[in-house]
Amino acid sequence: MSMSDQIGAVVIGRNEGARLIRCLQSLQGVGRVIYVDSGSTDGSQEAARAAGAEVVTLETDTPFTAARARNAGLAAVTGDGAAPEMIQFIDGDCELRDGWLETAWAFLQENPGVAVVCGRRRERHPEASLYNAMIDREWDTPIGQTRACGGDALMRTRALTEVGGYDPTLIAGEEPELCVRLRAQGWQIWRLDAEMTWHDAAIFRFGQWWTRARRAGFAYAQGAALHGAPPERHNVAQHRRALLWGAVLPAGALAGALITPFALLLLLAWPAQMLRLRLRGMAATQAVFTVLGKLPEALGSFAFHRRRLLGGRQALIEYK
Repeated sequence: MSMSDQIGAVVIGRNEGARLIRCLQSLQGVGRVIYVDSGSTDGSQEAARAAGAEVVTLETDTPFTAARARNAGLAAVTGDGAAPEMIQFIDGDCELRDGWLETAWAFLQENPGVAVVCGRRRERHPEASLYNAMIDREWDTPIGQTRACGGDALMRTRALTEVGGYDPTLIAGEEPELCVRLRAQGWQIWRLDAEMTWHDAAIFRFGQWWTRARRAGFAYAQGAALHGAPPERHNVAQHRRALLWGAVLPAGALAGALITPFALLLLLAWPAQMLRLRLRGMAATQAVFTVLGKLPEALGSFAFHRRRLLGGRQALIEYK
């Protein structure tokens, strides 16, 4: 069978506009493309059909999540009994790079123990804002065998169905959680030194950055609740850092200030930590926002624990 016969694609999106069109155009040559829409109001479904994709529209009776959308795409691409050997998952605000599928497909063919392979995701416009530039650096993770992938990855269909797909209850962090379960079954995750996708974060305002960090905090707390026990300790360190720097430290300083104003000196730990990260080679803006980001991350963590205690649905935390 040819490569195109062995690979299907699942695209997920919500009001992505022109980004979705670029994404679908980059998938020319893939045997079958499924687009899963989560309540778009910008004509995304019609545009996807015009581009030749099969469209799955999620019902509104259940909260939208990326995990739920990917599972719907997985069900569509495997439901007729002629499932492709591999599935390229890609977000609707991303665009596949030339040559990626050939590189990733060859790697999976040569390494039957690998379930997921990903490559280098880059921001399309890192110069547009300091937030985009930071996200571009965020995507630059180590090459080789790794613990997790992101939203864009080529996956072995058999491995994905073996573990039951994505957890639809997660509003973020669903890919690392999936990789926890894949690795528990003996599968490997690899990141290749190859260009994989362009991404368009389109973050231009502080409020967008804050919301994205709050979503990350929610994901850290939820991931730690699911797989925080040894030996995995999934997201435990990230969750603890968010609470320590974003909640315990400021709360302790403010509470102590009721006794003595010198307690506010505790807040100097923030610039000290920024300087420490800078001396370790992190860019200045990255160091500042890494520490500052613990505040919204802590708020996201509290939101998860509040929902866990009180119940109820958690809506998507969208930053654009």
